[in-house]
Amino acid sequence: MSERDEQEHYDVHAVEAKWLPVWEKLDPFRADDASPREKRYALTMFTYPSGDLHMGHAEVTALHDVIARYWWQRGYEVMNPIGWDSFGLPAENAAIRNDEHPATYTYANIETQAESFRRYACSFDWSRRLHTSDPEYYRWTQWLFLRFRERGLAYRKNSPVNWCPNDQTVLANEQVVDGRCERCGAEVTRRELTQWYFKITDYAQRLLDDMAQLEGRWPERVLTLQRNWIGRSEGAHVDFELHLASGERRTVTVYTTRPDTLYGATFMVIAADADLAAEVVAPERREAFEAYREQVRKESDIDRLATGKAKTGVDLGVTATNPVNGERVPVWAADYVLADYGTGAIMAVPAHDQRDLDFAREFGLAVRTVVAVPNAEGGVDDPEQTYVATTGDGSYVNSASGDGFRLDGLSDKATAIHRIVERLEADGKGAGAVNYRLRDWLLSRQRFWGAPIPVVHCETCGEVAVPDEQLPVELPDLKGADLKPKGVSPLAAAEDWVNVACPKCGGAALRDTDTMDTFVDSSWYFLRYCSPGKDDGPFDPDQVRTWMPADIYVGGVEHAVLHLLYARFFTKVLHDMGMVDFVEPFAVQLNQGVVINQGKKMSKSLGNGVSLGDQLAAYGVDAVRLTLVFAGPPEDNIDWADLSPAGSLRFLHRAWRLAGDVTAPIGADPSPGDAMLRKVTHRTVHDAAGLVEGHRFNVMVARVMELVNATRKAIDSGCGPADPAVREAAEAVAVLLSLVAPYTAEEMWERLGHEPTVAKAGWPAVDDALLVEDSVTAVVQVQGKVRARLDVSPTISEADLESVAMGDEAVQRALAGKQVRKVVVRAPRLVNVVVG
Repeated sequence: MSERDEQEHYDVHAVEAKWLPVWEKLDPFRADDASPREKRYALTMFTYPSGDLHMGHAEVTALHDVIARYWWQRGYEVMNPIGWDSFGLPAENAAIRNDEHPATYTYANIETQAESFRRYACSFDWSRRLHTSDPEYYRWTQWLFLRFRERGLAYRKNSPVNWCPNDQTVLANEQVVDGRCERCGAEVTRRELTQWYFKITDYAQRLLDDMAQLEGRWPERVLTLQRNWIGRSEGAHVDFELHLASGERRTVTVYTTRPDTLYGATFMVIAADADLAAEVVAPERREAFEAYREQVRKESDIDRLATGKAKTGVDLGVTATNPVNGERVPVWAADYVLADYGTGAIMAVPAHDQRDLDFAREFGLAVRTVVAVPNAEGGVDDPEQTYVATTGDGSYVNSASGDGFRLDGLSDKATAIHRIVERLEADGKGAGAVNYRLRDWLLSRQRFWGAPIPVVHCETCGEVAVPDEQLPVELPDLKGADLKPKGVSPLAAAEDWVNVACPKCGGAALRDTDTMDTFVDSSWYFLRYCSPGKDDGPFDPDQVRTWMPADIYVGGVEHAVLHLLYARFFTKVLHDMGMVDFVEPFAVQLNQGVVINQGKKMSKSLGNGVSLGDQLAAYGVDAVRLTLVFAGPPEDNIDWADLSPAGSLRFLHRAWRLAGDVTAPIGADPSPGDAMLRKVTHRTVHDAAGLVEGHRFNVMVARVMELVNATRKAIDSGCGPADPAVREAAEAVAVLLSLVAPYTAEEMWERLGHEPTVAKAGWPAVDDALLVEDSVTAVVQVQGKVRARLDVSPTISEADLESVAMGDEAVQRALAGKQVRKVVVRAPRLVNVVVG
C-alpha cells in the first residue's frame, strides 16, 4: 500500500472522537495531594472568557503542555490546573448590549472555552477548576482585602485619576493611549475621586531585592521591566523656601537624584494638578493657572511624560530661594512633573536635564552649566548654544557659596553628591533619600462585574469592615439597562443592596459601591488551586506548602509589570501574615511569543485573522499543536503565514505508519536488535530530555522527526519491521510525541499493542553505553577553508589527529608549494592549518 493510500485511512477527526471520551473516563491528569511521588506544579496564566479560544491560546497551551506532560512521563505527580479570570468590563458591556446579566455571557463563554480546551487535549486537572466570579472564590478575595486593610495595606484617599466618560470608570495609565480610552476610544479626562489603594510601595525594596532569587530563572527582560517600573533611585530631599504673593513663606521639599547640580537650579516646577500649585499661585495668575490645570487633567501620565512632547506651563507668580546659593528663582506649573511622583515639585537644572532645558528655552528661563562635560573634540559644549543638556560626568564649575563652600574643581560625582548632602544636612535644608517610581496600586473600579469591596460607610462609625461571617458580599441581580454607566458604579443605584445596617452600631449605613480591579482576583488564584474546595479559608497552608512555589509559570510578557508584580506583592504580604513560607510564587517563568500573520498582528480590520477553529477543522488538533511547538523557540513570535500545518500532518501520518508496521512482539528484548537504530533511539531520548528541560521544544521535535526517518529507513531497507530495535524506536516515538501530539501518540500506542494511556507510559530508559559514538567527523581547514572531513575515533589524541589530517590527499594538494606556519588541533573535531 502506498503512503498516500495509507494516509487516507488515517482520519484525524475520527481519532480525536475516539480518544477524547476515553481520556475523560480515565482522568489521567488528576493530581493526588497524598501521592508519595515528587511534586511538580505547572501553571499557565488563566484565560479571560471572551468568546472561543484563539491562536494565542493554542500556542501558550501547546507549549505549556509539553512541560506538564514531560513531568508526568518522568514520574512526577503533576498539578496542572485550569481556571478562568471571569470578572471584567467586556462581560458587563456585553450584558448592556444584550439586556442580560454579565454572568450569562461569562459562563456561556467559559463552557465554550472549556469544551475547546478538552478537544485540544490539554493535560489539565479539571477537578481544580475555578472561576474568579464565583461567590465561593470572591468571598476569599474579599477576606484577603480585609486582612490587607487590617495591616494598613488597603486604604482610601482622594486623588486625580484617569476617567473614561463613556465607560464611566477609572482607567490605569496603561489603558490610556494618546489621551483616549484603549477600549472605546473616548477622550480621557482627569477626575478627583476617593479611591481604594493597596500600599504596594511599602514593599518596593523587597520586590527589588527578592529578584535575586529569580535571576537566570525568569526572562531577563521581565526582571528589567519590573526594576524600571519600581524605579529605585538614590538622591536627596532638598528644602526650598517659597515666597508667596501674600508675603508668607512656605517650605517645599523636592526630591532629586542630582543634588550635586543644585547650583544650576534656575527655576522650580510644580505639577499643575498638585494641590500645592493651586495653594501658592499668585492671585493675578490664578485664572491662567486654572485654565491650564483643566487642560492638563485631560492628559494621561504617559502622554505627559512622552519624549518630544512640546513643553507647556504657567508662571505661578511666586519665587523660591535656592538653599545653597540664596538665589531667588521663579516657580512654574507644568505638565511634565507628576503630582504623585516624589513630592510633586522639582528643582529644574536645564543645563543638565533635557526636559528642563526644553522648558527653559520655551519660556526664556536662565540656563547655568555647573558640570563641564568634555565633548569628543576635547572641548566643553554649552547647552544654551547646542540645545542639548549634558548629562555625563565632568568637572564642577559655577558651584560655590559665599561662605567658602564649593564643589568647583571636583570631578567625581559620588564625592560631589556626598559633600552637598552633608552640607544640606548640616544646614537643616535637606537630607539623603531613596525614592521609587512605583506608586500605590489603585484598585477601585466604578463598574458592576467585579468583587464588591467589603466595607460599609456609617455616619457614626466611619469605615466599617464587613464581618468575616457575612462574606461574601454578593453582587445584586442587575442586568441590561441597570448596568449602563451613570457616573457612579451601577451598584450605587441598587438601593436595596446599598442600604444596610452598620455591622458595628446597627444604624443606617451604605455599602461601598466600588468593585475591585480584576488584577486583585488574579494575584492569588494560583494558591487557591492547591485546595479549591476549601470553605474555611482562601487556601490550605499545608497543601500550598506541598505544591508551591509553582515550578513553572507560562504566559505572555505583556503581564510583566502588572499581574506578575501584583502576584509577587500578594505573596510577600501573605508571607508576612504567616500564611505561606516563601516570598516568590513562581520559581521559573517562560514567556511565549505572539502568533502573527503576514508580518502583522492579527486583526479583523487588516483581514489577516486566522481562525483556530478553521485550522483545527482542516488539519486536526495534533497538526496545529505540532506546528506551533516546532515553529521556533517559545519566546519568538510566530508568523502563521510562514508555517505549514499540512506538513505537520504529513509527518504525523508517517509516525503513525511506523506503529502499524512493527511486527516484533510486545516486550521483545531490544538488545540483540539493530545497533545503529538503537543508538539513534537512545541518543534521541537522551537529548529530548535536556531539550525539554531547556525549553528548546522545537529542537526536541526535530530530533523526533530524525528518529522517525531513521526508523522508516530501518523498516524499508534495513533490519526490517520484525527487529526488536524497530519496536523500541516506535515506542520511543509514541512517548516523545505524546508531549506534542497526544492523539497520534495514543493511536500509535494502541497499534503497538498497549493499553491507554501513553501519557503515563513513563520516559524510556537510556542505556549510556549506546550514547558512546564509534566515530566522529573531524573537519580539516587550510587557511580557513574546509579541505577534508575525516571519520575518526572520539578518543583520538591530538598528535594522531594531526598526523591523519596532514596525510590526507586533499589536504596535501591544498598545501602543495606552501609553507606550514602553524597547525591548531582541537581533538577530535577540528584541525586548522595556517600557511604562509
